[in-house]
Amino acid sequence: MTDARLVAGVDSSTQATKIVVVDLESGATVREGRCAHPPGTEIDPREWWTALGKAAEGGVLDGVQAISVAGQQHGMVLLDEAGDPVRDALLWNDTRSADAAADLIDELGGPQRWASEVGTVPVASITATKLRWTARAEPEVADRARRVMLPHDWLTWLLAGGRGEAVTDRGEASGTGYWSTVTGEYRPDLLRMAFGRDLEVPRVCAPGERAGAATELAGGALLAAGTGDNMGAALGAGAEPGDVLVSIGTSGTVFAAHDQPVADPSGVVAGFADASGGYLPLVATLNAARVLRAGADLLGVDLAELDRLALRAAPGAAGLVLLPYLEGERTPNRPTARGQISGLTGANATPTNLARAVVEGMLCGLADGLDGLVAQGVPVHRVLLLGGGSRSAAVQELAPLIFGVPVTVLAPAEYVAVGAARQAAWALTGEPPTWPRPEESSPSLPEDAANTADTIRSAYTAARDTSA
Repeated sequence: MTDARLVAGVDSSTQATKIVVVDLESGATVREGRCAHPPGTEIDPREWWTALGKAAEGGVLDGVQAISVAGQQHGMVLLDEAGDPVRDALLWNDTRSADAAADLIDELGGPQRWASEVGTVPVASITATKLRWTARAEPEVADRARRVMLPHDWLTWLLAGGRGEAVTDRGEASGTGYWSTVTGEYRPDLLRMAFGRDLEVPRVCAPGERAGAATELAGGALLAAGTGDNMGAALGAGAEPGDVLVSIGTSGTVFAAHDQPVADPSGVVAGFADASGGYLPLVATLNAARVLRAGADLLGVDLAELDRLALRAAPGAAGLVLLPYLEGERTPNRPTARGQISGLTGANATPTNLARAVVEGMLCGLADGLDGLVAQGVPVHRVLLLGGGSRSAAVQELAPLIFGVPVTVLAPAEYVAVGAARQAAWALTGEPPTWPRPEESSPSLPEDAANTADTIRSAYTAARDTSA
């Protein structure tokens, strides 16, 4: 492929930086690079830049004509006058700003106003709440701040040399709490309400817009604006109307490409924009694949054995129910919650039932998100299942049962990075690429699926509501 035209997509996630270099014409992957990030809910954002450099070692970006970065949403990167971070970035999964979220909701006039004017009701993950927390808890840090970026904004800015104007896209901006999907513009008044004064924010690029040129790492390559990780995944998976993507990573997300903004005053559905000019209503949970890992650790087995045990148990795990709120929860909004096992008896206290309850509980939490989309009028024809947790045999078999709609399991791929590469190709050529859709498989629904699903979800709902 020495004569191929190449574009690159970067996924700067919570866990790692991943680079995918693809052929512009076919979308075939040519090269990849990866570097892990330190764990935690806050991190020096310079770690991401270091990881990007390491992931690009060995000529990964050689010959790339365009590049785009998709990054974890909501993370707060505060910079001083010189463009240096004034504190570690607070990540989306940092819940210390839960009280700030409640205060901001009240100060604007309630959740209905936030939903109708902004598209999203603040929760602890949203950038605006982290700004409020910083202004109150660390006023000396806040005093030094002059601009705010999100993780992908920061990396794109550094790729361009770390000078001048920063850029973002409407998808990423819609997760801040101070950009409105209703007006398509920033709400400076909400930024001031959150932080107490103005901050410089990135310019929002149009879909497919050229955002500059890379002077670092991929010197001379065209820069696209970049986007959020969920927006990148939707692009990478080639989601179509009626498709709902369920991504089972450490956390879980349930989201859909949609043609109109969504305003959910309950706060369950975040009314984000997407990277292509449409909208991306999304429900996020803090607990997904980590629940499977915790269940395996509790049983003293590996993930493959957890699958085998779960599939040997009867549906409903003989009444054993797991609430998967291991790290607090975003949906429902319970930042201080913890996981619970209910319905435990001497008769059902078996490894197989516990394994089954772990998988069913995790999927029921995601099914609540699917219900939230349906309640907002989002069409759900099928679920596209992706992420590391989607490789679980038990998840693949039980997902159609719990979700109650056809499920398609996408082949393993770095969908966020591939989506960023699609955005890079769009900026380079002026048109979205028509690459083949990912390979997929479709598990079948079991007999009497509706009644079985009702039984499982009713027991889960009762346990969830009792614990509220």
